[in-house]
Amino acid sequence: MTATVSIGEFSRLTYLSVKTLRYYHDIELLEPVAVDAGSGYRRYSTAQVGQAHLIRRLRQLEMPLPEIKAVLDAADTSSRDAALRAHLERMEAQLQRTRDVVASLRSLLTPSAPISVEYRSVPAFSALAIADHVGRENIGDWCEESFAALYQALAAAGIESNGVSGATYAMEFFAEDQGEVVVFLPVPPDTRLELPPGIQLIELPARRFAIALHSGAFDDFDRTYGALGSYVAEHDEALTEPVRELYLVAPKDTADPTAYRTEVCWPIGRL
Repeated sequence: MTATVSIGEFSRLTYLSVKTLRYYHDIELLEPVAVDAGSGYRRYSTAQVGQAHLIRRLRQLEMPLPEIKAVLDAADTSSRDAALRAHLERMEAQLQRTRDVVASLRSLLTPSAPISVEYRSVPAFSALAIADHVGRENIGDWCEESFAALYQALAAAGIESNGVSGATYAMEFFAEDQGEVVVFLPVPPDTRLELPPGIQLIELPARRFAIALHSGAFDDFDRTYGALGSYVAEHDEALTEPVRELYLVAPKDTADPTAYRTEVCWPIGRL
């Protein structure tokens, strides 16, 4: 059995203020079952209490009002639940990002060990590559998709990479939050094969690098870049050429980000 109650009583039942309930009525999110024509007083059904509780919790999860309305207007339970699951997944991803940033911030409070720098002269080599102009906010997804395409192309050709996968990042990528990025897989010299659109066979030039090893996830990559770049500025002549990253242990190798191992290779002026 249901009953109708005043807006004040409904506020007490739902923990939603009268001001909020009036606003939800105005935007047609939660409408009273009756409005007195003379006084304008709103009355709500006790059957609406559960709906009001759902709205309140979704707002606590920072779901936008239009999305909440879409949930409430869903044609069936499965559609509603799918929308709720999608939002919860976004919230969980945001929570994980927050945890990662908190962990990285804590690490800044701990004095880091002096950086270990290795010098290495790397000869020119052939590689299968994908190059594009990429924004920093999209770099993770782009690299994942691009490397998958490279490995698929190699497998289709019956060829194995003969070196460590890597990427180069142009100066503009850092200066402007977007720029040319090239992901590559080394291949044997004189490799010849037909390639799908977007994949090319390139030769990376010979270079001398100052190299530091980054251990762990990419969230605090800036610390390794900062330490290595500072070391190079103080001891060598840095070139305004793309930095190379070599993925010794990459996301494709492990599901544990703390196990990632990446060499950051800073180009310097002497071969």
